Amino acid sequence: MNICLFTAEEINRPLAPHDERAIHLNKVLHKKEGDTFSAGIIGGQAGTATITKTTEVPNPKTGKPEIQYEFSFKGESDGKPLFPLVMIIGFPRPIQLKRLLRDIAALGVCQVHLTGTELGEKSYMQSTLVERGSAYQMLLDGTVQAASTHVPELFLHTSLKECLESINEKDIKITLDNIRPEGSLETLMSGISELSENQKIVAAIGSERGWTDKERNLLFEKGFKICSMGKRVMRTETAATVSASIILSKLGFLD
Repeated sequence: MNICLFTAEEINRPLAPHDERAIHLNKVLHKKEGDTFSAGIIGGQAGTATITKTTEVPNPKTGKPEIQYEFSFKGESDGKPLFPLVMIIGFPRPIQLKRLLRDIAALGVCQVHLTGTELGEKSYMQSTLVERGSAYQMLLDGTVQAASTHVPELFLHTSLKECLESINEKDIKITLDNIRPEGSLETLMSGISELSENQKIVAAIGSERGWTDKERNLLFEKGFKICSMGKRVMRTETAATVSASIILSKLGFLD
């Protein structure tokens, strides 16, 4: 936990002893009264929290003492901004999704669109892991890993067609595909020196079995450049994190 994040309402309240953030401060960081730790408001400022009071509270189940923390927060910056990269992801296996969301949130993408695809396993969309609350928690975990305060927006779609209706036509659009690529992602990104104001890059990655011809045609009609990352076939989670890294690096955001 590289930063403790709080909602705007939580930032002025004592931290209950059973809260995972309090457990981390106590068991991992061994924080005491007068100590400081990195903290931030979700979607807002990052800064430093100072522990003003610690109180031992008995655990009602075990009777063992736990620590309740009271603290003051001082904002020092607006937090690390998210990058103008939108990821469209065909629903992968739930265990992959968990890692994927954490990793791309840590990289700093601004939006994640999870979508059903024609070849994707329909049951994945009904998994408890993709419920909005659970998926958001994974994005929050990645944000904490990056010591950031800004969490990517999350959108859920039942089909690629529905998903693409929400994409800005002025954005630069890329999709990964090994079947009929027009070129490599590396080459394509080398030709993009900068983005215009309010413009984003949209990168679409299919589910485990890839895109159908119908979906490829739809992406092409919507202005997506079809490209590859070599001849090797990658998992959805691998393709998502690698492509995001290449795009962000080429745009200078990882310098």
